[in-house]
Amino acid sequence: MIESMTMRRIILFSSSNRLQQPPDKHYNNLNHLRTLFEGTFKAVRDRGLDHAVEREKHLKPLISLKNLIKREPSKSLPISIITQNKESLQLPFRPIEFTRKYPSVFHEFLPVAAALNAPHIRLTPQALSIDSDEQLLYQSDGYKEQIANRLLKLLMISRIHKIPLSIIEHLKWDLGLPHDYLYGVIPEFPDYFRVVHEKSRAFRNDDDRVLELVCWSNELAVSVMEKKNKKKGSDFEFPVQFSTGFEMDRSYQRWLSQWQKLPYVSPYENAAHLSASSDESDRWVVGVLHEILHVLVPKKTEKDNLLILGDWLGLRSRFKRALLQHPGIFYLSSKIGTQTVVLREGYKRGSLAERHPFMYLRSQYIHLMNTTIKEDGKDVKVVLAKINQDESNDKDLEEDDREIRGDRDESSEAEAEDANEDAFEGEDDSEDDDEEQPRRVNFKTAQSSWGRVVGRVKPIRDSKRERSAGRSTQKFRERNPSEASRRLQIRGRIKDV
Repeated sequence: MIESMTMRRIILFSSSNRLQQPPDKHYNNLNHLRTLFEGTFKAVRDRGLDHAVEREKHLKPLISLKNLIKREPSKSLPISIITQNKESLQLPFRPIEFTRKYPSVFHEFLPVAAALNAPHIRLTPQALSIDSDEQLLYQSDGYKEQIANRLLKLLMISRIHKIPLSIIEHLKWDLGLPHDYLYGVIPEFPDYFRVVHEKSRAFRNDDDRVLELVCWSNELAVSVMEKKNKKKGSDFEFPVQFSTGFEMDRSYQRWLSQWQKLPYVSPYENAAHLSASSDESDRWVVGVLHEILHVLVPKKTEKDNLLILGDWLGLRSRFKRALLQHPGIFYLSSKIGTQTVVLREGYKRGSLAERHPFMYLRSQYIHLMNTTIKEDGKDVKVVLAKINQDESNDKDLEEDDREIRGDRDESSEAEAEDANEDAFEGEDDSEDDDEEQPRRVNFKTAQSSWGRVVGRVKPIRDSKRERSAGRSTQKFRERNPSEASRRLQIRGRIKDV
């Protein structure tokens, strides 16, 4: 009896170890665990990727405020209510200043029925037009299926196939989720996932609701790298592109070439058997980050969002190390007051390599934010620059006008006296007047399409050159007078005699 019990324990123990073994055969050949590269890099800025991050400045709080105003029955909100929700909206400064900064999106008005005449904010017709297109995109079946596929991929990457809703809220902006995705998207895909309450799974004492995977999809459990390199098998390299001016050490170049030759491990496979301090594990972590950034619509997100997700996956420290050791795959931008992780492969010359209708709508909002509004023929957004220089230009221009007007008055008096002399010589006088009439300067204020005052067409140096040129031409005419001017001089001498 005792022998049968011991034999049963041995069989169970061996079977449990057999289940923990990796399913793929090539994992057994990874006994040569190499150490990670321990070097430092000098950060080099990428202007194109920095511009891609900076152009969306204030876009997230603007759309959050737009959604808050649109949910109201009156489609307007008093400024006091917006001030109360300043932290949740993530407004960078005072709400009244924020709304006045973008008059093409928000319209400020005073309602008649208000007791204290507090200012109210509503959306402009242009903003409502873009919002209607955005709602049509959210309600389309194709876009809802895209959202479901993104969430399903994130759940399959997770080890326990569960992600708290608090983490999804952090990634909501980059996943392209509507504000009502819990009631408008998730219930329509019961075969993909479901929302459950688990107090033991509460992440950082937040909401205990968790999004749980219902059914695994072999079709979607294929990474972007595997789709692009399916003919090459598991031996393919990550696309690497460094910023201009990046200085690569020979040791790092040698390590990177050997790192690229390691077998590729899919981010949808469990790689817990790999040592955390090995190059194989680092290559798998890079694949996880690469796939997560590809799942996101803008192919970028804040660094804190990735670290929060990495904390849930148990990969926070390895996420940090991978972002620092692979500057040719991931780019860290410090624009707009935070660190943003950008996937270099997803951008080409500062723009997304693959166009998406959702990102097109965001570009429409950005264009509207930078658009001027004309009231009574004048632009609202006008940047007055170099005021002192314009005032000095005005003084010099007034002096030039006075000199021109004085010369024109003297020539007109001489023409009136000569016109009374002879009729046939009047034609010569008119020709001479056409030659000696000074040029009239039309000073106009040029404005750009964005409403900025560019400046005067004629700067101060040009006015001085015109005066010197006018004096030189006058001296030349005195030395070499024309036939008409000679006749005038002869008639004047005869009159004096």
